[in-house]
Amino acid sequence: MSKFKLFFRNQMSFFWLPSAWFCGVRVDSLNNNSCTVRVKHNFLNKNPFNSLFWAVQGMAAEMPAGLLLQEKIKSSGHSIAMLLIGSNSNFTKKAVGKILFTYDKGKDLDKLVNDAVVTKQAQTIIVKTNGIDEKGDVVSEFSFEWSIKLRSKK
Repeated sequence: MSKFKLFFRNQMSFFWLPSAWFCGVRVDSLNNNSCTVRVKHNFLNKNPFNSLFWAVQGMAAEMPAGLLLQEKIKSSGHSIAMLLIGSNSNFTKKAVGKILFTYDKGKDLDKLVNDAVVTKQAQTIIVKTNGIDEKGDVVSEFSFEWSIKLRSKK
């Protein structure tokens, strides 16, 4: 995705996801197979222990696979509902500085969308996203369970 489109998407997130926008969650890159979201520890998103608040990490961790799945659904040309149905997290290190969350298994999402269209049944997938700090250390591990279903024609 071009830098202009990323800039526009990040500015529009003020209207779509205002809490994420105020906390500094921004899309860093988005292409057909992967998405990276960044968040930088600052005054608005810190906890009393002077690290990145766990809920901000959760917003940033959910977004890469969610955005990529949304793009896959849009490009399929079908009306497909998506819903987050579960999540799990583990925090391994104090999160300070810039943290990146990446999901790079777009082909798995292609298969998921295709299966939903072909079978006309709900499909689920568990995606994993890790928060990586500027030193390359994992600060948090998230897994999200997404469900998608082809909407019935009325």
